[in-house]
Amino acid sequence: MANKFPFPQGAQVEHPKFGLGSVLECSEEYIKIKFDEFGEKKFISSMVVPNLKKSDRQPPAPKRASRKKTKAAPAVAG
Repeated sequence: MANKFPFPQGAQVEHPKFGLGSVLECSEEYIKIKFDEFGEKKFISSMVVPNLKKSDRQPPAPKRASRKKTKAAPAVAG
């Protein structure tokens, strides 16, 4: 018997409280979603899946880590 999960990894969804997000993992027991504004959340599938809506938006671009500019060390006169 093949298990078919309602939302595959990478699916874009909308939750009534947390808004838009991307599915990271989905199983019969749990679903893990990374929300745009609230970060990663893990839910019991049977409780949250009926409240999720599929979204046709494009996944947001991953944010780049900012690099701090370092000042050059002053030359030591010797």
